[in-house]
Amino acid sequence: MGKVEKTVRRGRRKARVRGKIFGTAERPRLTVTRSLNNIHAQIVDDEKMITLAAASSLTKEVAAKVADKSKTEAAAAVGEEIARRALAGGLKKIAFDRNGYLYHGRIKALAEAARKAGLEF
Repeated sequence: MGKVEKTVRRGRRKARVRGKIFGTAERPRLTVTRSLNNIHAQIVDDEKMITLAAASSLTKEVAAKVADKSKTEAAAAVGEEIARRALAGGLKKIAFDRNGYLYHGRIKALAEAARKAGLEF
């Protein structure tokens, strides 16, 4: 499977997921972006088009925790951090947008850590 085919398949999954998920003020969308070395998460209100909370493996709080850890452990730390920031902002229920990525590995670790930290989705 070539890189182009892989990207096209992810794009199709992304369009399918985004067709069903829309972040509102009552239930904003938690979207995840994965790069080769890092992972980013943000909570978005699509009605107002604003980001309510964000966390990344590059932020100081998370980067200090995961300096010598694996990428999956870094994703779990990002999940805990985004949940902490969301709960501090008064958000408990969210809609999870995996952004076309398959639900395993780093994406699954982030989602499970966010659930464990108190987010409902």
